[in-house]
Amino acid sequence: MTIKTFGTTAKGEQVQAIRLSSGPLTVSVLTLGAILQDVRLAGTPWPLTLGSGQLAAYEGPMNYFGAIVGPVANRIGGARAIIDGTEWVFEANEGANLLHGGPTGPHAQVWQIAEADDSAVTLGLALAHGLGGFPGNRQISARYALEGNALTLTLRATTDAPTLMNLAHHGYWNMDGKPTVAGQRLRVEADRYLPVDAALLPTGEARPVTGTFDLQKGRVLDLTEGFDHNFCLAAAPRALSFAAELTGQSGTRMMLETTEPGVQVYDAHGLSTAPHIGHSGQAYGRNAGLALEPQRWPDAPNHPGFPPVTLKPGEVYEQVTRFTFGRD
Repeated sequence: MTIKTFGTTAKGEQVQAIRLSSGPLTVSVLTLGAILQDVRLAGTPWPLTLGSGQLAAYEGPMNYFGAIVGPVANRIGGARAIIDGTEWVFEANEGANLLHGGPTGPHAQVWQIAEADDSAVTLGLALAHGLGGFPGNRQISARYALEGNALTLTLRATTDAPTLMNLAHHGYWNMDGKPTVAGQRLRVEADRYLPVDAALLPTGEARPVTGTFDLQKGRVLDLTEGFDHNFCLAAAPRALSFAAELTGQSGTRMMLETTEPGVQVYDAHGLSTAPHIGHSGQAYGRNAGLALEPQRWPDAPNHPGFPPVTLKPGEVYEQVTRFTFGRD
């Protein structure tokens, strides 16, 4: 394990990079946003996650890349919600709606190193009452732990007032190291997905995946699908279970398991990081990676039938997600 200075933010905050290694897997985690900045598998000569060596990129178009987003990942329509009988108004940052907790979410904060050893690091973050419009003084932790060819991410949160909590890891993955994920095979263990409207908000229907969205047996991506949808894995959080698998033409693969009842699949059709460059030395463009974001279902406060995202004093929010890498 090594800890090095990665850079200084525009606000003058120092950002550190923690490098962990265990057997075939080596990863780098930043204190900014608890970002999973780099993932390397022995024998594979390219990074498996999109990222950059430039801090400015993460303060610009790559602000969500590999970060922990929240306190409510994905979208809340109208940037407002009723919490414990009171309406709270948030910092809208996508038209009239809220995306990934707004500009002051965990992705934009510098976390503190709580514990670290050769194969694991735990980062902590305090979110003050009212930050971004959310109630409660909240304590969040993110633990990245390596064991062999598996990386386990454990997210926990507590609050001193009723609030909303739905964290997600916003990584972009590419198993082949090529400019796009075309030709890679995606499998998702979901028989329903959430259709969305023009603002990418769920309509409220959980529709069978029959047709374009059926990934249960796996499909080679041709980049015409337009994925930016929550796939419904379960009706509530559950024990750690298989969720998805992405396999490159090279045979390099990633299996994703999670306790979350949903996973957002986004094919990055709107991606452009220029002039900021990524690990490849070039800017990332359309379809450069595939985002697989374990989460509870989006816009849950506006859909009583969705798994709830409320968190009350005395409760502990917990999410466990495991990424396992290998090669055929």
